[in-house]
Amino acid sequence: MTTRFAIHRCRPARARSRPGGRAIALLTTLLVLANCNPTLPPAAPTDTPVPPPSGESGWWNDAVFYQVFVRSFYDSDGDGIGDLPGLIEKLDYLNDGDPTTSDDLGVSGIWLMPIAQSPSYHGYDVTDYMTVEQDYGTNEDFRALIDAAHARGIRVIVDLVLNHTSAAHPWFVNATVGPDATYRDWYVWSEENPGYNGPWDQRVWHRRGDDFYYGLFWDQMPDLNYRNPQVTAAMHDVAHFWLVDMGADGFRLDAARHLVEEGQQQENTAATHAWLADFDRFTDDVGPDVLTVGEVWDDTSQAASYVVDDELDLVFEFDLASAIVDGVDNGIPDWLAYVVTQAQSAYPQGQYATFLTNHDQERVMSELGGDVDQARLAATLLLTLPGVPFIYYGEEIGMSGQKPDPSIRTPMQWSDDAHAGFTTRRPWNPVNEDYATINVAAESADPHSLLSHYRRLIHLRSDHVALRWGELIPLESSCNRVYAFLRHHETETLLVVANFGAERERNCTLSLFAGPLSPGEYHALDLLTDTRAGDLSVGQDGAFSYIPRGNLPPRQGIVLLLERRE
Repeated sequence: MTTRFAIHRCRPARARSRPGGRAIALLTTLLVLANCNPTLPPAAPTDTPVPPPSGESGWWNDAVFYQVFVRSFYDSDGDGIGDLPGLIEKLDYLNDGDPTTSDDLGVSGIWLMPIAQSPSYHGYDVTDYMTVEQDYGTNEDFRALIDAAHARGIRVIVDLVLNHTSAAHPWFVNATVGPDATYRDWYVWSEENPGYNGPWDQRVWHRRGDDFYYGLFWDQMPDLNYRNPQVTAAMHDVAHFWLVDMGADGFRLDAARHLVEEGQQQENTAATHAWLADFDRFTDDVGPDVLTVGEVWDDTSQAASYVVDDELDLVFEFDLASAIVDGVDNGIPDWLAYVVTQAQSAYPQGQYATFLTNHDQERVMSELGGDVDQARLAATLLLTLPGVPFIYYGEEIGMSGQKPDPSIRTPMQWSDDAHAGFTTRRPWNPVNEDYATINVAAESADPHSLLSHYRRLIHLRSDHVALRWGELIPLESSCNRVYAFLRHHETETLLVVANFGAERERNCTLSLFAGPLSPGEYHALDLLTDTRAGDLSVGQDGAFSYIPRGNLPPRQGIVLLLERRE
């Protein structure tokens, strides 16, 4: 995307201070919540081995997704641009299809950023919805990717840009001819400038000839007019094409809260909700296993309404993402504990997408000032909390990147070879200068690397149903830098303990006054290190007080499997 577009898409209220600083609003909230330990009542266990806790479930609840920017992932033909054949070559890195191996990342879903024809490097201004961007390959290459991914147990969803097209799209080129043009009413026009700005005080009305058209993000991205049923029918055809003809498993819906305006209300309108509910019915008719995950960059209460009202299967949880990164950065878990509680009450159980940062935000490693221990703790939280995790490419090796947007979408760092092993020629975008040490090859050889940690966590999540489907039960902690919770499923219970502080925490007591565990003695096995962590004694009503080990290392998480002694 262009820098201007990226600025429009950001929510200033969510902006964080630079690494090393602190956001004043966040600190104020943390002071208020300093003595707060939110708790949730335990839910009754269900009757099936892998239950759909809310009555709504899908394959995605067992998945960990990997977000790929094809242009920057791997170049197969030496032109300096990543492509679909290159992604196919690297699928074994993501998942080799063999559940007995552990040297792959272990993801079971891929989200592809836009791959349709576009004049821009980012692809968010489409000129042909039914043709793969020529820089990336062909439609046949995409079908080959689907076959190769499915053979490894990987599902693939694609970015569907519904809100707007490129100004170079043939529909809009025709629409600019005049009021009687065939596609005129496919866009939003006004004879006079309505005179109001957008949600971020940006200009949204743009002159073309004697009239003005509406474009929320940029004058080169005119918004489609979904009050015209022909536009809806056309986008249904596009969705059907990608699902049926191309074999995609679902969509990430870009700018989902902005589809239909109601006067000066330009987000979360009743008409947008209604349109998405209709789109959900359409995709369900095409295939009941189709995933729709929406970009609803808003607070939890607004975002959750799209899932609760059965319009989207998942939405990205931006509040939770910020809370994880800010909490790890600040060393204070209270705000995260509160946001987790809010998410648990707002959504059907587990029906939201979790992440740390994405292609519109500065990379998590840069947000954390390059602190690998903090990045490791953030990964532990991402992959042990409820929800469906999404990992931005390169996050698992600690790639850094700060605005402008091209600098947070740099080529993947595969090795210390020239151009980080991404290409044999000059890449479309310079690689990060730290690629000689921050790369897949180097970290694969190091069992203590960030990449190795991600691999262990993802495989752990795949192996333990409690991390995918279990309810979350927060614990009281005697140490204010320590956040702890149970993930409980009828077949197993895990205890996650995270020390957010920069110092060791000694003799932290974790308490639960009522819970799902039966009275008795339990062994605790640390699944990340395969070591014993001491026994736990559970009393009546599932109550316990537990010190997991003599001290907890700084900025480290542990994942304990609790096994009842017979």
